[in-house]
Amino acid sequence: MATKSKAYTAAAEKLEAGKLYSPSEAVALAKETGSKKFDSTVEVALKLSVDPRKADQMVRGTVMLPHGTGKTARVIVFANGPAAEAAIAAGADEVGGAELIEKVAGGWTDFDAAVAVPELMGQVGRLGKVLGPRGLMPNPKTGTVTPNPAKAVEEIKGGKIEFRVDKHANVHFIVGKASFTAEQLDANLQAALDEVVRLKPSSSKGRYIQKGAVSTTFGPGIPLDVNSLV
Repeated sequence: MATKSKAYTAAAEKLEAGKLYSPSEAVALAKETGSKKFDSTVEVALKLSVDPRKADQMVRGTVMLPHGTGKTARVIVFANGPAAEAAIAAGADEVGGAELIEKVAGGWTDFDAAVAVPELMGQVGRLGKVLGPRGLMPNPKTGTVTPNPAKAVEEIKGGKIEFRVDKHANVHFIVGKASFTAEQLDANLQAALDEVVRLKPSSSKGRYIQKGAVSTTFGPGIPLDVNSLV
């Protein structure tokens, strides 16, 4: 624990007190403050001026990161027949109908995304208590309920990420690894930010993005200049 504390303190000392960083400055600094023992994930957190309790202010979407996430997502697909065969060919990690639904119902969640064909959603719907809290429930708005699950698998494994505002009006997502170049991280971050801004609810009042930060695993938060984000 002491070693982590020293590493965190050393990383935090690279931040200028009171300074707000542009996205490109923040990701460049994130590379410097990431752990030297492993390839840190670069994450972003934003505080939005929305009320998630209102349906018209629920910010949720997906975006293809130009340079991927730096990891291969584990994707399962609820499908049968030709759609299941296509999903397997596309690289899905596990595919099935009733038997896979039962496996997940039993508490198995060793995957990063779930896709379902529309005709199975009546059965998949009962997995809400297992998948919902983990943000894994298939949803047509994010392209994970689709008659073409193979395409969804390819997109997710190719760097498509999903984000959703939580009950505290925060949005979290990853934009890559510290081993990426600063240019790659900047392009990924800008793509994600553009989509978050595009999804601004018309009923949102005041400054949409109130504050934000970029960080790496176990690293300090690097405050973003939100004036440059809208």
